[in-house]
Amino acid sequence: MSAVGPASAQRAGLSFIRDAEVEHTIRQIATPLFKAADLDASSIDIHLIRDNAINAFVGGGMHLFIFTGLLMASDNPNQLAGVIAHETGHIAGGHLSRIGGAVEMATAQAIASALLGLAIGVAGGSADAGMAIAMGGQQMAQRGMLSFSRAQENSADQAGIRFLHRAGESAQGMLEFFQKLDNQSLLIGSRQSPYLSTHPMAADRVRVVENVVAQESGVRATATPEEQMAYDRMIAKLKGFLDPPGRTLATYKADDLSVPARYARAIAYYRQADLDNALPLIRGLIAEQPDDPYFHELEGQILFENGRVSDAIAPYRLAVETSNHAPLISVGLAQALIETGQDAAYTEAQSLLEAATAADRDNATAWRLLGIAYGRAGRMPQASLALAEYNAQVNRWEEAVVQATRARDNLPVGSPGQLRADDLVDYAKRQREEARAQR
Repeated sequence: MSAVGPASAQRAGLSFIRDAEVEHTIRQIATPLFKAADLDASSIDIHLIRDNAINAFVGGGMHLFIFTGLLMASDNPNQLAGVIAHETGHIAGGHLSRIGGAVEMATAQAIASALLGLAIGVAGGSADAGMAIAMGGQQMAQRGMLSFSRAQENSADQAGIRFLHRAGESAQGMLEFFQKLDNQSLLIGSRQSPYLSTHPMAADRVRVVENVVAQESGVRATATPEEQMAYDRMIAKLKGFLDPPGRTLATYKADDLSVPARYARAIAYYRQADLDNALPLIRGLIAEQPDDPYFHELEGQILFENGRVSDAIAPYRLAVETSNHAPLISVGLAQALIETGQDAAYTEAQSLLEAATAADRDNATAWRLLGIAYGRAGRMPQASLALAEYNAQVNRWEEAVVQATRARDNLPVGSPGQLRADDLVDYAKRQREEARAQR
């Protein structure tokens, strides 16, 4: 097992975000395309990079990276599907494995290693905890990252079109996005989208897709109202959390009573600590859609981060139940339960966190909280193992060795936990020595 954390991410210039709703929305768009490519959708990890650049790429094997700037520059889920279809073409074609040159391969390896420990969780205690941002540098956005040849780009286009058609989708969204990039190519280099440096755009590629779209039949070119609403909510949420609150409130004006607009304003007001405006907005949305997990999650987050821990439990619990125990949301509830300081709450938090870490082993915050919950319940060997997992994910190798050794020496001989602790001791020692050698 590999477990590398945010330190590697910073060296690679990565800046990730985690959010259950955003990830779910993108996964809903991507899964039919992965299946159309005969890929196991569950084996492809989708990572969101916080950066305003319009970019996306594949790296480290079955990993798809999407920049928030690309999401917010697109107009509808069809355009995003076009991008994902193209990137799926690179994955299905094995293009990354064919990249030559030490620089490109070193970058790919850095990306692959940085991935594993970046799931900081849904409630990290900061004002933007609902978006769970693991901050790194911005250099990677300005560098080219991974570049593909023109032949590989054409191959990915053709494969992406096939995958769209197999999924019953038009290539219209791909065409629209390519047209955006074609317009970008007229800008001076410093203002161009980094997507153009990693995915060379040519007018003939646009014409090819235009010809395909002109001859299409039996495929749909527009999203359903439900798909567009999910997409619009995702964009509103991203803008609410990532843009300055004043900009969000200017974009989603008070007389706009649509669901995405009220959602964005609720987040903006919450970030301004204006609960008098934030809570009525989110509670109004809950009244209209009582089974929506993400509205409940936001109410819980607002209350929790403003010191109303006990009040946050009920909305968080509803969010967990209505999301079918989404791991990121479960971590939020678990953190609130731990903060109550009640013995019964620790037991519930343990159960939630055990399930969350089983489903999402790369969530460092979940491991840290699980260690706390075990410790407060007096389960010290289990606490040591959870904290070893956490420290390994954040590259604290010395502490990982200490905690894993403590767990190994105190868990039942031959138990799964002891075997895992033994593996972690060996792994953390190797990583510690490698880190020392690089200094």
